[in-house]
Amino acid sequence: MKTPQRPIGTGFDEKSTAKDVIAGIDMEGKRIVVTGGHSGIGLEATRVLSEAGASLVVGARNVSEAKKALAGVENVEVSELDLSEPSSVDGFAENFRKAYGSLDVLINNAGIMATPFLRNSQGNEMQFATNHLGHFRLTGGLWDVIRNAKGRVITLSSSGHQFSGVDFDDPNFQSRPYDKWVAYGQSKTACSLLAVHLDEIGKESGVRAFAVHPGWIASTNLGRFMTDQDRAAFASPAPGAAKFAASIIKSGPQGAATTVWAATSPQLEGMGGVYCADCDIAPLIADEVSQQNGVRRWAVDPGIAERLWELGGRLSGFRWPVEILA
Repeated sequence: MKTPQRPIGTGFDEKSTAKDVIAGIDMEGKRIVVTGGHSGIGLEATRVLSEAGASLVVGARNVSEAKKALAGVENVEVSELDLSEPSSVDGFAENFRKAYGSLDVLINNAGIMATPFLRNSQGNEMQFATNHLGHFRLTGGLWDVIRNAKGRVITLSSSGHQFSGVDFDDPNFQSRPYDKWVAYGQSKTACSLLAVHLDEIGKESGVRAFAVHPGWIASTNLGRFMTDQDRAAFASPAPGAAKFAASIIKSGPQGAATTVWAATSPQLEGMGGVYCADCDIAPLIADEVSQQNGVRRWAVDPGIAERLWELGGRLSGFRWPVEILA
């Protein structure tokens, strides 16, 4: 049975911190991979999970900078990972599999937002290639070790998924004009749909998957490509992107809370395939309703998720393990 897309009343909310949600949970002996776990809310999640006893591997494009950022955090190693490039993703997964036989939690945290029009080496639009296709490939490359642990896969989406669903006719902006916010919205819708279909195919093996909206965070470099005009639009009551601005701007510890909750909470035992926000399963937003909080149908629809899975395979050239596809 698919987990209903509705809140379960966890006792936590948008003001809860990562330390709040993991209090009393012992992560000793658990192994976790966090992409981009050296900056922003990824760094906060890494710190808190380490303090709870977990051993972590952080994937980062710049290994030396990541090691500097993680200095003083115990039980953490850094491995090179550029999600936009297939060879780098494959190398990271291969190195992990050689070193470790199981993976308890994969946190697909890294991402980019509102970039200029760029393509990766396969010709895929860069936000889609990094935020979705890179994590699609990484999760597949680590599938055996995740399944061995009956682990969880947490993929960061965003309320920005409301900007756009996935354009299956032109996902790479080959014929339509490039819009950086539409591209971002498409990639974050895809991140949510990855969790939906991964949970469907993984639950019989004990693997569960969740999508997470962390909230709008003050202390993050995700907005490094934003212009002054973009920032002004988000800060004003004007139409457009500003309507997705959060009711509160979260701190780093608050922004990491839903990720850590989804990765560790016993409240989610036996559940999966849902979009989470503010440390709970988010409500479904009806198509005709205009509101910020919650998730749109197109980001959690199983049929769309299955279609995206097939598209991801074609665009990335990546073949998942045969037993999944059977």
